[in-house]
Amino acid sequence: MEINIIIAYFLMSTGAIFAVITVLGLLRFPDVYTRIHAGAVVLTISAVLVTLGTAIYVWEFFLSMKVLLIGAFFLFSNPMATHAIARASYSRKIALPKEYEIDEYSSYLGRDKK
Repeated sequence: MEINIIIAYFLMSTGAIFAVITVLGLLRFPDVYTRIHAGAVVLTISAVLVTLGTAIYVWEFFLSMKVLLIGAFFLFSNPMATHAIARASYSRKIALPKEYEIDEYSSYLGRDKK
C-alpha cells in the first residue's frame, strides 16, 4: 500500500473520530451555547481533516485543490456561522440560562442586565 493512501486513511479516520466526539458533545453538554461550541470547534476540525485526507487520497492536482478549497471554506465559514447563530439566539433571548455568573456581553451590546 502506498504511503499517501495510508496518510489519507489516517486523516479521514481521525476526522471521523472528531465527528463522533462532536456528537457526544452535542448530547452531553447542558445548554445551547456549549453545544454550539462543540459543534463549531470539533466539527470544523473534523471537516478539515476529512477534506485533507480526501485531497491526499485523490492525488490529482486540480481535484485536490478543489477539495482543499472546500476545506478552507469549512475552516472560515463554520466559526462565523456559529458565532452568528449564537449572537442571534442571545439577542432574541432564546434558551438563556436562568442566572448568569458574569454577563459582560449585554453591556457590549448596549443594554443592561434586567
